[in-house]
Amino acid sequence: MGDVSYGACCIDDYTARSLGCDFIVHYAHSCLVPIDITTIKVLYIFVTINIDETHLIKTLQKNFPRGSRIAAFGTIQFNPTIHSMKDKLLESEEHMLYIIPPQIKPLSKGEVLGCTSERLDKNQIDAMVYIGDGRFHLESAMIHNPEIPAFRYDPYNRKFTRERYDQKQLVEVRASAIDKARSSKKVGLILGALGRQGNLATVENLENKLKASGRTVVKIILSEIFPQKLAMFDDIDAFVQVACPRLSIDWGYAFNKPLLTPYETNVMLENDRMFNEKYYPMDYYHIDGYGRGKSPNHEDVTI
Repeated sequence: MGDVSYGACCIDDYTARSLGCDFIVHYAHSCLVPIDITTIKVLYIFVTINIDETHLIKTLQKNFPRGSRIAAFGTIQFNPTIHSMKDKLLESEEHMLYIIPPQIKPLSKGEVLGCTSERLDKNQIDAMVYIGDGRFHLESAMIHNPEIPAFRYDPYNRKFTRERYDQKQLVEVRASAIDKARSSKKVGLILGALGRQGNLATVENLENKLKASGRTVVKIILSEIFPQKLAMFDDIDAFVQVACPRLSIDWGYAFNKPLLTPYETNVMLENDRMFNEKYYPMDYYHIDGYGRGKSPNHEDVTI
């Protein structure tokens, strides 16, 4: 098909079906899009990457006091290692550590995505440790849990680093986008067509809410969302994208008009609580998330 696949959300069964395909083989990612809802059959091939587990264990023991409670997670390729070291560190007489693989359903225990991570209890967790290269997925947990110290173990170069995220800047930039969008009269509502990033039920829900607020809604379908593309819609005051929330969080400043996530849109419409420097939800593919066609509410989240 020649299209990009960023992750497990990019199961492009609609395009595959239109091309006359009967079967999709998706390699290396988890089963984020259930096989019972795709329009053609999908085979997920899981991949396990073996790493130096002994070095990882010794690294954690050297850097954390005995008895520390560590939320350990990573991409699905390193999931077996996370569960294996959990048992070994718990049974270690030399330097015992509590390894807690967090879970936000339907993801596996210890799995994290760039848009979806578990909200942790800062009184029960001493630190978060991400096993994997890069920061994209780790940043999801850091945004969701800004008060818990975060670390990263890169299994390829075996480096262990303290990681930080500028939550204050995130709050300022995203709050500014919401404030600008409040005065909008015409809103471009984007359905992401790259695989299963978008969700039609969420689009319809937001369309109804935006229209009820007196705004004109222009529905747009885009495979990938770039500033140059949206700049062509010069008569639209603000955009709402139902695709990947990180597009707005990471790159929203690059667009000449506000580009809101579904959650931020509900904040603008006063249907959900405002984020702050202690909390910004990252639950897009949670069982009750926007990626599932639901409309979660965060009023009861403890901050």
